[in-house]
Amino acid sequence: MTNLKPILVIGATGHVGGAVVNRLVELGVPVRALSRRPAAVDLPGSVSVVPGDLLEPATLRSAVRGVDAVFLVWPFSDGEAAGRIIDVLSDGPRRLVLLSTAAVRDDLEEQDNPIGEAHAPVEQAIRRSGLEWTFLRPFGFATNTLNWASQIRADGVVRGAFGAAAATLIHERDIADVAVAALTEPGHAGRSHLLSGSEPLTQIEQLRLIGAAIGRELRWEEVTRDEARQRLSVWLPARFIDVMIDGLEQSVQSPIPALPTVQEITGRPPRSFRQWAADHAADFR
Repeated sequence: MTNLKPILVIGATGHVGGAVVNRLVELGVPVRALSRRPAAVDLPGSVSVVPGDLLEPATLRSAVRGVDAVFLVWPFSDGEAAGRIIDVLSDGPRRLVLLSTAAVRDDLEEQDNPIGEAHAPVEQAIRRSGLEWTFLRPFGFATNTLNWASQIRADGVVRGAFGAAAATLIHERDIADVAVAALTEPGHAGRSHLLSGSEPLTQIEQLRLIGAAIGRELRWEEVTRDEARQRLSVWLPARFIDVMIDGLEQSVQSPIPALPTVQEITGRPPRSFRQWAADHAADFR
């Protein structure tokens, strides 16, 4: 690895951001991580944790000084705030990699779903910035199944709608490996990488693999749309709930196929959901 300038990771304590940090550390790349509370962050000792708040752009000026690239997870739906942050980021690094979503469609002037609406303004601000940008657009995160953990621990029964809905969920470490390639290697500027896991699995099959990883027999219990909506409201903003349920219904018949992107960029197949479940078994026990 020839790049010895620091890479700034914004979102370093999240599942994907944390995996990006770990991969960069493995490769010997200096890492700078942004946090509102640096003293509370638990990251590898070689990581420099610096203070900063995404809602206060001026606090990022020192964080971006001297860095060569930035990995950005934008956790808000405020496009104007994103624009102000991108203005600050464009003063320092030459390259920016954004964790976006496959819900964004380039063929539409106005996005047709609230998830795309939340992410498209961030992408637009980055396109205007003059930075070398890369967008990572996963279809489905394996970590979303962590929302079943409380039910699994309680009685081993997960209650949800459309158990036959299939998704090709991606391991956060695969997203991170693609992100690190885009941060450190040529050939990714101006590209949007659509990302998926290794194979489509129904929600029932995902649950079975989690059960195998923790050594328990788990059961899926089908519920109505209304009950599913109520359960999802515990962790999902209201305007995204119907989009998610409609997506599950559609994927019963038309699941997203496995895509070759991870293989093409990293030189190896994406990790399986079985591997992800084994890696996260402790989260379900």
